[in-house]
Amino acid sequence: MSRAHIDLWKNLPLQAVRHIATGISIFIPQPIYKPHTQADQDRYIKHASLFEPIIFMVENPYEWGISLDDALRQRTKHLLGKDELMFENCGPSVSIRIQWPCYAPWSRQIPTKDFKNPKGPITKAKLAKNIAKCVSRFIEDNHTKRMEDDSDKRFRVGANYIKLEDLMLVSLHHISQGSWQPHFRLRRSIF
Repeated sequence: MSRAHIDLWKNLPLQAVRHIATGISIFIPQPIYKPHTQADQDRYIKHASLFEPIIFMVENPYEWGISLDDALRQRTKHLLGKDELMFENCGPSVSIRIQWPCYAPWSRQIPTKDFKNPKGPITKAKLAKNIAKCVSRFIEDNHTKRMEDDSDKRFRVGANYIKLEDLMLVSLHHISQGSWQPHFRLRRSIF
């Protein structure tokens, strides 16, 4: 089985740490998503054409990662490549997978098309906004759920814990056919 996408997932935080101007270099420790059965792993990973990760960089100051709060509020003027088209040769939607520590795996479909006139693929800025919406929904869905007893409580989500405005979107990885998983880092120390 090809491990290139796994190596990219593991090595990207090491690259990003060299380009962090604001916030801290703590990444949310997510295991990489993989389909449950070996047959699905073969079909959706081994025999699939997986794309390179999408990196979210900003300028002034230059760094890897955009605040999810900024992305949600469309404050993306400093996002490099904000008007680049994403998912040009893709179906109408993809799954965004979040494997947040101590919570059940979570996913949502996001559109890959912008239905403005003329219709076309979404931009990198719109993709960042859609991911921010997903994370907001993830936090909303999980803030009242009890974590497992042996869980690392530092990564709890909710109003008095990790919130959307505490997170930076660093990258988005194509981890299986039709599924993408974001890498997040913290903007401030929560420990």
